[in-house]
Amino acid sequence: MADYPLPVFHFTVEGLGERVGFSEVSGLTQEVQAIEYREGSFSEYSAIKMPGIPKYSNVTLKRGILATDKDFFKWLNTVKMNKVDRRDLTINLLNENGAPVMTWQVLQAFPVKVEGPQLKATGNEVAIESIELANEGIKLQID
Repeated sequence: MADYPLPVFHFTVEGLGERVGFSEVSGLTQEVQAIEYREGSFSEYSAIKMPGIPKYSNVTLKRGILATDKDFFKWLNTVKMNKVDRRDLTINLLNENGAPVMTWQVLQAFPVKVEGPQLKATGNEVAIESIELANEGIKLQID
């Protein structure tokens, strides 16, 4: 296997049904904000920094619209006040042989926003929809 950066176009998304493919994934972000603390009896004036609560971005998935895909829309319709069908997703970045090299586990995801395609009478692009998923954590595994 060659030692070079991996391309971004060879990936899979698992956990949303049998034939749900995506053309773009974004928002695989984890952030830990630093908490500053200074005790009054310290002889130094600088504060110490401690890690705070981790924060996870919403994950956005984009795909071409398929008229025959019913399972995904059923999941979107399960979102009710204080009740939702949460799902764990697995996003794999693949090498040239199709084997996972990096894996992101998106934990307890549920849809919070769906954006339909931009329709144009003069366009010839594929109709793309965007789905934004809130989650309770993102774990990265490097194989």
